[in-house]
Amino acid sequence: MMTNRLTAGENGMQQGGKDKQAWAGSLRRWVSTLAEAAAEALSGRVTSWEISSNLRESRKQWSWDPIAARGLRSELKRIVRRQQKELKMSVSPPAMSLPFIRSVNTAEGLHAREQEVVESIQSTVEDANRSNITRTEAYLSCYEAFPELHWAFLAHMVSRNAGWNMTDLQGGLLSDLTDSEFQVNLFRFLERCNALIFQDAYPQLLLYMHSRKLGEPLFHLLPCFHVSAFMLPFWQHFWQEPDHGAMLAVALILNEQNYIEGRVAQDPYFRSRVLKHPYFRLHELARFNQILFPLGQTEAVTRGVDPFGTSHKLPLRPLAGLTIPRFDSLTARIKAGKSLYGLLFGYEEVHRRALAFARSTPHRGSRSEYWPALFTADKQEAINSGKESSVLMESEWLPSGNRLYSPALESVWQDTPAGPIPRYDWYRSSAKLRHFREPDRPLLLDMTHAHRAQLEKTAMAHDVSHMKQARP
Repeated sequence: MMTNRLTAGENGMQQGGKDKQAWAGSLRRWVSTLAEAAAEALSGRVTSWEISSNLRESRKQWSWDPIAARGLRSELKRIVRRQQKELKMSVSPPAMSLPFIRSVNTAEGLHAREQEVVESIQSTVEDANRSNITRTEAYLSCYEAFPELHWAFLAHMVSRNAGWNMTDLQGGLLSDLTDSEFQVNLFRFLERCNALIFQDAYPQLLLYMHSRKLGEPLFHLLPCFHVSAFMLPFWQHFWQEPDHGAMLAVALILNEQNYIEGRVAQDPYFRSRVLKHPYFRLHELARFNQILFPLGQTEAVTRGVDPFGTSHKLPLRPLAGLTIPRFDSLTARIKAGKSLYGLLFGYEEVHRRALAFARSTPHRGSRSEYWPALFTADKQEAINSGKESSVLMESEWLPSGNRLYSPALESVWQDTPAGPIPRYDWYRSSAKLRHFREPDRPLLLDMTHAHRAQLEKTAMAHDVSHMKQARP
């Protein structure tokens, strides 16, 4: 009996020793991976500047009229003064967190044709605002029909990124790093931002499209869709000067980011459960704040030739893009939006190839859309070994059946109604006009290596999490 107990004890000690050896081996492998990733990041940074230099060779011109911009600022200042005067003369508005409530015209009293336009737009917006997938598709269709509406294409590309971030929450790496409650709250946050921007901006685009169809401006109908008074002068100017797409795009960037600031970013629920949550910082570090513009394939890429002549871990589909330093900052989001516009419409190569990608690749929310040899939307074909970081460092691509899981949006998240939207006009101070300036063209355009490096860091965090769970 004693012998049996000793034997069992010895076996337990031997097994414990094996477990510790396995864990120590995992730790050594992770440290080695970390050092290799640091070296790769340094060489990748150099290569990114080389690629960016090639992408910057041909500038795409836009029209920015300083005199017209001054005139628009003056008109917007007059609007604020008029609003403040009306507010002083009117009865005090209802108690709300945001002071100025603008009375919104309804469709009552409109001519029959105007009533028809309003109802048509409302129906179209409701149908297209079902999900990130339908919104993203609607933006591209709008741009294809009216390419002078630059913001529509920018919105399409940024909305693609929103969809990828939504599916990351249920993907193979990030889903293990946060709890399910935070994942649901972050999805609701992303979905509400995406839906509210569409709810506000898409009626404006449709109203322009109807105006073009009828041959006369219909922008006096903007209040029927609860659009801020801020946008009226810009649409009136754009009707007269349709080549001033850059000025309208910047105005829409300011409008939409201010629109979601009070309704989402400053909402107490989302601030406490998302933006101020420790997990949100983890998601920012993990690539949540990277905005990517995948570049469509060229003839050289189709033949399997590296178009930039580099030997590093450069996927055959390069990525342009930028990083938003702080999503919870209104100023940071506006600056990032303007820089993204400068990236997408400031360089011929970026614009042409991003559009080629958008046209050839339907949006489904999976990152396999731009790197199909690293990601898969099929969970049964995905890797989940706890050794993702070392696997990524060993190979530029991953073989079929052993790739990172990045699901399609509709397979992991259901359509979510937007819910009640607070109705007020965010534009009540001319101080907001400080951001209405011509965009700059960024110099570092390539995000291929930065995105790959961030992916490897996320994989390391994922592997460490697995190590802790397996540690004896």
